[in-house]
Amino acid sequence: MSQSGNYTSPRRHLIAGNWKMNGILEEAQQFVAELAENPAPDHIEVALMPPFTLLHPLAEPLRQKGVQLGAQSVYHEPKGAFTGSICPVMLRDAGCHYVIVGHSERRDIMGEANELISKKLNAAWENGLEPILCVGEHLEERQDGETNSVLRQQLSVLEDAPEGAALTVAYEPVWAIGTGLTASPEQVTETHAFIHEELTRLGHDCRVLYGGSVKPENTAELMGCAGVEGALVGGASLQAESFSKIVQAAASVAAGA
Repeated sequence: MSQSGNYTSPRRHLIAGNWKMNGILEEAQQFVAELAENPAPDHIEVALMPPFTLLHPLAEPLRQKGVQLGAQSVYHEPKGAFTGSICPVMLRDAGCHYVIVGHSERRDIMGEANELISKKLNAAWENGLEPILCVGEHLEERQDGETNSVLRQQLSVLEDAPEGAALTVAYEPVWAIGTGLTASPEQVTETHAFIHEELTRLGHDCRVLYGGSVKPENTAELMGCAGVEGALVGGASLQAESFSKIVQAAASVAAGA
């Protein structure tokens, strides 16, 4: 059921839920209780990125269900007078394996540029975390034909990455995040092909996820696009039922690939 394209991957697909600034302990506990006993089929991987306040209390319950834990951001310094910041060692101590780096909301709202994103990536690798590097263009950039140049510039932070560094990339067109808009299968296939080509040029071979209004109704179509190896899910990951449906739909596509 794959769309046209010549990229295939033997890697396990990843479905990761980014809760953003949502969720308190009672809601998180209810979410975990509603998850299936084994929500992650063996041939795919499932991860959850709750707010910092929920990392430690969710670590063990998620581990028992085979779900990896991740954080939504990290600061690059190891410790010190950086009020409000969280360092990589703290994330590891809380039970994290993944950390999101370069999300468009961090770039656009918090003003994070490539220099800082590069420092965050290196700090994650130095402390045994696997970063999920987010890249994506704004609507006007796509309309102006600048998508590939924007992605090339964002991926340039990987030029000096350590050889063999653990890495996942997530393509999230900014115009499709939280808007209800979703890139067409043709757009997804074409853009993922370019990202894989650019990663190869930079000496990396890693998963590339799609993110941007992923929901149960469109998961199978998106996951069937060539070069898509999972999803970074936003709002639909806040409810256990919808997140579980996305996981199962993705698992069905991966099993038939």
